[in-house]
Amino acid sequence: MEKGSEIRSAIEELSMMVKLKPGDNHDAAGHIPTKPFLYVCNLVIQVLDKIGPTMAVLRHDINKNIQRLEMGHESDPILNSNMVEMLKKEVNEGNARKVASCSRAFVWLTRSMDFTLALIQNLAKDPEQSMEQAVEESYNLILKPWHGWISSAAFKIALKLVPDNKTFTNLLMGKDDNYETLKEDMQTFISLLMPFLEEIHTILRVYGLDRLKST
Repeated sequence: MEKGSEIRSAIEELSMMVKLKPGDNHDAAGHIPTKPFLYVCNLVIQVLDKIGPTMAVLRHDINKNIQRLEMGHESDPILNSNMVEMLKKEVNEGNARKVASCSRAFVWLTRSMDFTLALIQNLAKDPEQSMEQAVEESYNLILKPWHGWISSAAFKIALKLVPDNKTFTNLLMGKDDNYETLKEDMQTFISLLMPFLEEIHTILRVYGLDRLKST
């Protein structure tokens, strides 16, 4: 992948998911394609990498959760091509809230994407905002309510290691891009990711998984 093209790759994947989404019937209301979802999660890791060591713990957790869902998918590739089928099975078996469940991994991957969305929204809305402030505000809004005090304290220490705004922006830019094209890409990314995450949160509420806290 060329330098700084993660947001554009995510836009392409999310656009494809919208095009391939089944029609508005009852069954389609709960359809999250597993492989494309995981592909977007991998792109989120690459965006977070650009923030540096501050995101190391979150990055590790995302990677671990991706691997868990990949294993879940491989256990029954046809049925589990729809992420919702994995949730349904674990909820019905009473395993959804267990530490090593696919459901828990899915919840935390969704929150990681919520965090990334909030961060990009912050930077798009106020390009002059300091990177440290943008990351802290996004963390406090999205992840802190679900983290224990140890995770929150570790994050606060690591916050001092974030790059400045200009450095991060330059890292996000694709080859031959400028700030205007990046700004357009950020707005497109936001407009595609937001409804996708809203749909996921609706599904999590249906299965009673939206309030899971870290163990």
